[in-house]
Amino acid sequence: MFGPERAHASQVQIACANASTDAATINAAIGGSNVGDEIVFKGTCLINQVIKLKPDRSYRGESRTGTVLKQANNANLVGILVSEGFVNNTTQTDTPVSVRQLTIDGNKANNTTAATSGIILRSWESVVKDVYVTGMKGNGIRVTNQSANGTEITNTQVNGQIVGNFIEDSGQYGVFIEDSGNSVTDWQLTDNWIAESGVDGIHMDNAAGWYVERNHIYGVPQNAIYANRMYGTSISDNYIEGFGEGSASGTYYGIQGTVQADVASTIANNRVFRLGTTGNAGSTFRFIGLTAVNYDGKGVVNVNGNSVRGQASAKDIGLYYAGSSSARTLLVLSTDNLVTDVGTAKTLGSNATAAAGN
Repeated sequence: MFGPERAHASQVQIACANASTDAATINAAIGGSNVGDEIVFKGTCLINQVIKLKPDRSYRGESRTGTVLKQANNANLVGILVSEGFVNNTTQTDTPVSVRQLTIDGNKANNTTAATSGIILRSWESVVKDVYVTGMKGNGIRVTNQSANGTEITNTQVNGQIVGNFIEDSGQYGVFIEDSGNSVTDWQLTDNWIAESGVDGIHMDNAAGWYVERNHIYGVPQNAIYANRMYGTSISDNYIEGFGEGSASGTYYGIQGTVQADVASTIANNRVFRLGTTGNAGSTFRFIGLTAVNYDGKGVVNVNGNSVRGQASAKDIGLYYAGSSSARTLLVLSTDNLVTDVGTAKTLGSNATAAAGN
């Protein structure tokens, strides 16, 4: 019997020499590749121009130690590995890519004038897995609906995975979900280690449909997880060692969410602590907080089975819930949470109602 003829993708191997020609060599090889090809980076690659990720290809190193993409001194790039559509300012998201098994070093001490991101993804159904991202002046991983000149995509950018990465020493956010429209939804952000970020560990302009699960976050000046526009969102089983550790006074959260007035979301089985530095004595620390409903209607969230332990400070608030107005109310089921060593275990603020368990 004869079946359909199958296309055979090729492997494109690129051997780097830690030389100023590496980035041009990589881009030329990617430019000459075909749909379905696997691009393999080998050795230490000196990056002095953006590496454009052509769609419908997979990109990998030999291992985290065997392949290192390091930004050259004074290159000051917007990003190291960047979706082609971001660079070309297209109006449609790119088709899928995957990035795996390598190290990306932003060398931020020698690149001080640009907020470089390690990976900028503007593609749907894409995967970043087993990548070590370090030393970015900007964000470790940035998933965005915008392009280099601010052009927004007009379609959706859904169904991706950011899994099993170690992201540390980012100048802004460890992971930044940038969405000025309503495009970047329904991804999975799971099983990552996110350390020593400059602002927030995870910062999400749009958390709709996302799974944010089993991440380990520490060394956080402001918020460990900020999840805007929760809609069918699951934030669960994350281990947050600390938050609000910076010197600036403010109100900081282990997990902060704002809620859409449709369907429901879940915050469950997280461990939220303040094990790191104390932070500013004038700051207020809210371990889990729901702080707004974003449009008229009722936001609904189930907060269940979380473990919170503070530093026995009067300004530690375990659970904080508030709606936005009488037209934008919050209904929260808050049960089976262990909250200890805080000044206030739970605050039910204005326009918020506690639901009875079923």
